[in-house]
Amino acid sequence: MKALTMLLKVLTAGVAILVFQTIAGTLVPIKATMPPHTLPWLLVANFMTAAVLVLIASRSEWRGWRLGVAISTIPIVLTMTNMIEGVIFLTNTGIDWASIVAQNLIVYELAVPLWILLFAKRPEAAPETYNPVDSRPLGERLWKFAACDASYPVLYFAAGTIIFPLVKAFYANQTLPQYGRLIAMQLLVRGPILVGLCLLLLRLLRLPRVAGALAVGAVLAFLNGVAPLLIPNPYLPDVVRWAHLFEITGSNLVFGAIVGWLWGRPNPAARVLRQAA
Repeated sequence: MKALTMLLKVLTAGVAILVFQTIAGTLVPIKATMPPHTLPWLLVANFMTAAVLVLIASRSEWRGWRLGVAISTIPIVLTMTNMIEGVIFLTNTGIDWASIVAQNLIVYELAVPLWILLFAKRPEAAPETYNPVDSRPLGERLWKFAACDASYPVLYFAAGTIIFPLVKAFYANQTLPQYGRLIAMQLLVRGPILVGLCLLLLRLLRLPRVAGALAVGAVLAFLNGVAPLLIPNPYLPDVVRWAHLFEITGSNLVFGAIVGWLWGRPNPAARVLRQAA
């Protein structure tokens, strides 16, 4: 029965997201000719996104507007970080980033009441006493945040180097930023934003350290890599799109796991040893 209930919530959320996208597309149209056979991929991406967000919401003890805003914040933040990246890299593609961000905001603002309604009637969860940030002293918070932030550009450049031969010809026609500017953007802007998002996911998921690390990595991989890049688009050739899908999925999986591991709930034995020391 629980599995059936979850499936119904995923189906409801997937259909609702498609309806909200239609509304957003009407309010903020984007002038672009989509490749053929885009709709099936869009549906797959929508239901994948819905499944991930429903699973996150089902793990949280939050209710009402707090839950609704938190769940919608996840895809909104990911879209914003991708926009920052795209504006710098894809300079000659004619992408209407402002309209894309506006559509995403409309979709997930409309989705806030959806999450509230879907999770309004359920048993009260046990109160959560562990917070990945508040449960640590200031010094530990600072070094762990800095370590996670520093890991992001390392993984970013490592994954990008691996797939660069596949995308080199495409980016030869783009005006790429200088390395210093690119490193600064990953280290000072996108990295801190994504670390903060991972901490929100840890708070929502309420999982032990290993499970939490794997879950956070999987969420980033699916929502930031697989779902958006499954959909054909008029801006990226297929070989470039698939290369970036594997690049972002892999790097985000590892990055999310690193953040989840460093900030995850320590096991009781480790906590006792730390207090004894």
